[in-house]
Amino acid sequence: MSSKSVTKKITVIGNGGWGTTLAILLHKKGYEVTLWGADASYTGFLKEKRENIKYLKGIPIPSGIGITSDISNKLVDAQILVSAVPTPYLRSVLIKFKNIFTNGIPIVSVTKGIENNTLMRPSEVLTNVLGNQPISVLLGPSHAEEVARGLPTTVVVSSKNANLSQIVQEIFTTDRLRVYTNPDMIGVELGAAMKNVIAIASGVCDGLKFGDNSKAALIARGLTEISRLGVAMGAQRSTFSGLTGLGDLITTCISPYGRNRWVGEQIGKGRKLQEILESMAQIAEGVWTTKSVVALSNKFKVEMPITKEIYNILFADKNPLEAVSTLMMRTPKSEVEELV
Repeated sequence: MSSKSVTKKITVIGNGGWGTTLAILLHKKGYEVTLWGADASYTGFLKEKRENIKYLKGIPIPSGIGITSDISNKLVDAQILVSAVPTPYLRSVLIKFKNIFTNGIPIVSVTKGIENNTLMRPSEVLTNVLGNQPISVLLGPSHAEEVARGLPTTVVVSSKNANLSQIVQEIFTTDRLRVYTNPDMIGVELGAAMKNVIAIASGVCDGLKFGDNSKAALIARGLTEISRLGVAMGAQRSTFSGLTGLGDLITTCISPYGRNRWVGEQIGKGRKLQEILESMAQIAEGVWTTKSVVALSNKFKVEMPITKEIYNILFADKNPLEAVSTLMMRTPKSEVEELV
């Protein structure tokens, strides 16, 4: 049976760039889509202008997409819920829906991050707040700007429920968005989150005007750190060689669209973190993810030197050049031993 014959109404929670992009994609596939945002004034602006100028400039929002900030029966009637809220705001937004979605509605999480304090992945936050709903995650190297413009993109869906993964795969697949399945939900979410920390480091390299050698070393050794912690937390090592590991890492480390890389670049140029964040309209997830990853590395006793130095740069005001020297002058080791 086709997913479209079962699923007709889809609610997207979060009207940032990615939420808006997915709402448009699903609408074009023939689904009845409602895009929900927490800010009533900005939601009203979107309804009037039909363009997400703040987060997805230049992409028109079709008139057939419902836009609202209300929590109404129309949202409850959806057969699929897409959660596109940044990690720092995820829990507070979900609490608004806590007593609304109680009928086992399948949820597709597209959030990348790890919650501070609880150290929960987005799918775990969803379960913690909304209860035992069927949950999948849809992640990978997917800049909203490129997907919205119809540039070929590949992502991964993962769920504990293989049937749900297949349904989500069919719902989101288009001739420009290819969706793979992967049963390793832990690895898919961790790779997508932790790459943002390495992206900040990549940006620092750019700000310091380092070269290709530095960037290549950072990506390779960064992937080693990501894999090391992921395996310790129960993920499959092979997942980190895939789209939500290496693929997402490369994209975010080299792309001009990457907010996390941009934050690092500004720090490398000498700007202070608070000043940078105050100048941004969107969230740089990697800043907050850095805190969570350092806490997890301590919890699981996993060595993550690059992540530790990024933490020191962001939150202990360590000079980036000093951090580079600290990394380069560590005790010599075997690369092969590190990968085992």
